[in-house]
Amino acid sequence: MQRVRVAVDIGGTFTDLQVLDETTGAAHAHKVPTTPADPSEGLLGGLREAAALFGFELGAVSAILHGTTIATNAVLERKLPTGALISTQGFTDVLEIGRHFRSRVYASKAEARALLIPRSRRFGVTERVRADGGIETPLDEASVRSAAERAGAAGAEAIAIAFLHAYANPAHERRAAEIVQHILPGAFVSCSHAVSPEIREFERTSTTVLNALLMPVVKTYLSRLRGRLADAGVVAPVYLVQSNGGVTTPEIAGEQPARLLLSGPAGGARAAEILAAALELPNLIAVDMGGTSYDVSIVDGGVIRLVTQGKVDGLPVRLPMIEIRTIGAGGGSIARVDETGRLLVGPESAGAMPGPVCYRQGGSAPAVTDANVALGRIDPDFFLGGAMSLDVAAARAVLSDRIAQPLGLQGDAAAEGIIAIATTHMAAAIRLSLFEKGLDPADFALISFGGAGGLHACDTAAEIGARRVVFPRDPGTLSAWGMLFSDVVHDLARSRLMRAEGPNHAEVEALIAAMRAEGEDMLTRDGIAADDRAYPVALDLRYPGQAYEIGVPYDGDLDATVEAFHAAHQRQYAHAEPHVTPEIVTLRMAATGRLSKPSARPFETTGEPAATLTRTIRLAGERQDATIVRRETIASGTALTGPLIVEEAHSTLLIPPGWRVVVHPTGALIADRQT
Repeated sequence: MQRVRVAVDIGGTFTDLQVLDETTGAAHAHKVPTTPADPSEGLLGGLREAAALFGFELGAVSAILHGTTIATNAVLERKLPTGALISTQGFTDVLEIGRHFRSRVYASKAEARALLIPRSRRFGVTERVRADGGIETPLDEASVRSAAERAGAAGAEAIAIAFLHAYANPAHERRAAEIVQHILPGAFVSCSHAVSPEIREFERTSTTVLNALLMPVVKTYLSRLRGRLADAGVVAPVYLVQSNGGVTTPEIAGEQPARLLLSGPAGGARAAEILAAALELPNLIAVDMGGTSYDVSIVDGGVIRLVTQGKVDGLPVRLPMIEIRTIGAGGGSIARVDETGRLLVGPESAGAMPGPVCYRQGGSAPAVTDANVALGRIDPDFFLGGAMSLDVAAARAVLSDRIAQPLGLQGDAAAEGIIAIATTHMAAAIRLSLFEKGLDPADFALISFGGAGGLHACDTAAEIGARRVVFPRDPGTLSAWGMLFSDVVHDLARSRLMRAEGPNHAEVEALIAAMRAEGEDMLTRDGIAADDRAYPVALDLRYPGQAYEIGVPYDGDLDATVEAFHAAHQRQYAHAEPHVTPEIVTLRMAATGRLSKPSARPFETTGEPAATLTRTIRLAGERQDATIVRRETIASGTALTGPLIVEEAHSTLLIPPGWRVVVHPTGALIADRQT
């Protein structure tokens, strides 16, 4: 019986699908517009279209790996329920106090802090747990009942509970949750010890608040998705892609939705890591440009970097995640002229509905895609492989009215200005991602994917000083392809401050044993066979007095881990103190259930000769004739030079003059700068 595994990446503008035939190993790509009002509608519609295109029944779907921006968009757009925070008395303002970090150190005023719960809905209760887990002050249950009643009276639907040092002893949080659920039976309750059981009360509280507020958003979506799939006859399990690149079940995703905040971009980073090995290019700058955002991740020495904390719209999230920098720069990014006469691009996006003006869906603001269409870089009759026709005249008209006339420019010059500003934004994001690690762009190749990425990749590479660009196969749906390589991953953590030395080895091993038992239970519930399980461990170490740690793998040899920490500190900060014994802050385990992986995709062309069509496009301030080829007609080993436009169903690639592109045996196009 035919079985197919489907990976779905729902973005702000398009929903991307990769369909893997588990019998033959063949993978097929498909793309449909996202349905923002109900993303599950677009998912199911895309699944039905893919079934018709690639010849499979919906009942043959064995699993759906689902990446989504629903959690991120809810935070960015502040489409969140009313929430309340219950904390230890005296710590209700921890969200406002924060870390006193100022990105603009010379500004006369500090940046405004993003607050999801106002002071009127933050309630302190009497209790105190010490850092060693001992009870300093017993929980006053009457104060918890009072806080719950006041939260309910304030209309709170989601309750975050974050007590001081609950990571060391969660007993008070657990009992408080029971009381709250009894008084407010319909409320969504999230406890810090279950979401982020680590030190640093500000980051832990911020993560717990985000998690609580996202619970009704994600649970409602997942319930709707289950219903739609069941009605369509899809009985396959659904796995949600997490920020760490692994997947988890809808049950866990519903209870810990904060783990989905980088769900979509994580698939692209994973794909870049896989391709780094296949292409023998260990240093890659992975850039994913879709309709709404531009995501940057770094493959350094063949591996992507995991961090233990990130930020979403200025809000700290203390959870393991792939290190990704995201800016508002996509094909739908809106261009405008401000009151001072400056041309601005993004971060606002036209999204999927109404989308850029050229989509003919009611859009009225010019976007980056409109500029590319006006400059002739996109074939209006071959967008999405011909599934969607673009309105060139409308794009040119809106660019003239909104941009060119206010600035006193010609239409083409205005469109090129939009592209130049977007490219500058993208290059700046890449520089930050590299320079903060002491990395040189000249040592990296840029791998470009996402539906809009191919039109800007070479110009962005030239801007940062990189001389090579990789265009992988199916770039428009590469993030979904990367999800096909995901494993089930449960991140576990235990914060315990102790010196990394022999006398504490037994305690380290005892904590690891407890985490492993917890991980085994979770993987058993997931149905993962014993032979497909792994439990890698890492220790967060720091020198005494430091504020932040470095994660180092641990295999049972504490001395070897300490030596690895000194070496990692030297690499990251250009100095180390090998005579100093570091301290352990947090122990981490990634309980992993390995899933089957796709086989290597054979690369074949249609056998037809490359087309010799040309189209006049605008490049570097002048009109030039560019050769137009369909990607599927280019055989392995073929070399072509710019100006060149390579068209495929879900993406368009622009190779400017001075660049030479060669087809790699894997099917990837490798472009090198010749000047």
